[in-house]
Amino acid sequence: MSCGEDHDVDCSEILERVYVFIDNELEGASTEEIQQHLDECGPCLDQYDIERCVKKLVHRSCGDDQAPDALRQKILLRLTQIRIETTTLAD
Repeated sequence: MSCGEDHDVDCSEILERVYVFIDNELEGASTEEIQQHLDECGPCLDQYDIERCVKKLVHRSCGDDQAPDALRQKILLRLTQIRIETTTLAD
């Protein structure tokens, strides 16, 4: 995916790591790189916001328990499908 802007890192590469970024499980340099990209790239920031909201919704629905792996995989798969559909329509 590309938003049409020239970035040091491709948008698709950022979005692949955004789940780990949301969980604060990235190394320092990677965190800074992703944050900088999100600050400069509106489409990626929008996608990040959607994924963060989904994560909050799952957390709220599952309480303090971790979402079951099957549910997590279904959600990730669906988000990937939506991202592909959105990218295809945008191109």
